[in-house]
Amino acid sequence: MNDVFACHLACQDGRVTDAVSHHARVKHGIDWVDNITEPGINKILAENIDTSVIKSIKRKIPISIHHHGSNVIFISGHPKCAGNPAGKEEQIKHLRDAKKTVESFGFGVNIVLLWIENDWATVKEIDPAL
Repeated sequence: MNDVFACHLACQDGRVTDAVSHHARVKHGIDWVDNITEPGINKILAENIDTSVIKSIKRKIPISIHHHGSNVIFISGHPKCAGNPAGKEEQIKHLRDAKKTVESFGFGVNIVLLWIENDWATVKEIDPAL
């Protein structure tokens, strides 16, 4: 049996990784999650102006896709983020804009937006269309 991987574009805040890994296993049947981290990654991707960081993220994603077979990319946001101190609603807008940036990379995989709640255990999938 082959392991099933996903790629997670995450804030470097370690409180999000367990929650997202658990959610990925339960909801999506994912065995392993490759984490690509930057502080406030949803804002970085949404703004799409820090070209060196964007290039670094874009260079790392294919490792997860091509070497581990990931067919989904999770992008997450969370409260109390030092890298993106915006409130929940603004961060959700950042997530939606971040999805557009990642889609522009042309990897052709499903992108799922996640919000981790204050309890660091509850993960909600965000509708990208609203």
